[in-house]
Amino acid sequence: MQSSANSPQEYIDELPEDRKEAILKIRKVIRENIPCGFEETISYGMLAFSVPHSLYPPGYHCKPDEPLPFISLASQRHFIGLYHMGIYSDEKLLDWFKKEYAKRCRYKLDMGKSCIRLKHLKDIPYDLIGELSSKITVEQWIARYESYRNK
Repeated sequence: MQSSANSPQEYIDELPEDRKEAILKIRKVIRENIPCGFEETISYGMLAFSVPHSLYPPGYHCKPDEPLPFISLASQRHFIGLYHMGIYSDEKLLDWFKKEYAKRCRYKLDMGKSCIRLKHLKDIPYDLIGELSSKITVEQWIARYESYRNK
């Protein structure tokens, strides 16, 4: 479900109470662990951590006026969606994440290409999300994005 919020605080303010605490905790752990250079914004109706135009002027190829997305967080109808573009583009990182998730969570991992569906709010691996957030620097993400873009 896309939000029409114009800022991260507006997004948080409109969250249903049953999701607010979990989203705030996830946001906090991302902010504490994500490497310098990523900027928190609203993108595609979600909380987003992106590479700003000041560091990557071309922006996102689908929408050049948008900064290059990296991690997004959204309250969906039946789950909290954590969208991490790095696990979509790096098989080693994806394998690491799957193994660590299985060690730390009681429930089976439910995910798409870049979307981790967090359906069990009492079983969110906040520490793992923090570690995942720290694994790719802005420079590494730009290089990886360009390597895929140029194929």
